[in-house]
Amino acid sequence: MYPGLLHAHSGLRWIVLLLIIINVFNALKGYAGNKAVGPMDKKLSLFALIFTHTQVLIGLGLYAISPKVQFSSATMANSQLRFFTMEHTLMMLIAVILITIGHGAVKRGSFKKEFWYYFIALVIILAAIPWPFRTMLGSGWF
Repeated sequence: MYPGLLHAHSGLRWIVLLLIIINVFNALKGYAGNKAVGPMDKKLSLFALIFTHTQVLIGLGLYAISPKVQFSSATMANSQLRFFTMEHTLMMLIAVILITIGHGAVKRGSFKKEFWYYFIALVIILAAIPWPFRTMLGSGWF
């Protein structure tokens, strides 16, 4: 079960990132052009919200069964355990809250607020992903 959830979580991140990037550029374009929020803008934001929340549910499942999540006295001393137990989880939850607020802003017709909430969430997500070049975390591209 763990490998399946891990692959789903790792693969879904690409869809989530793509949707958030699309929403950031869409909101920037709408804000810069003083355009009104349309139905397609709301749908794009809704898709990002749905996929992000799905990603969180898979992540919470992983959090419950992952060997990289431990609650012991050694957790904070080990960079890999600390990252997955605290840093990754907390940063991603903050990003999901920002995306949820940003979706509410686009529903109310504000490209400016959507842009800023989604942009800050994107920066947090990019910082919290265990990229393969962060060798201490032992993660791959998928």
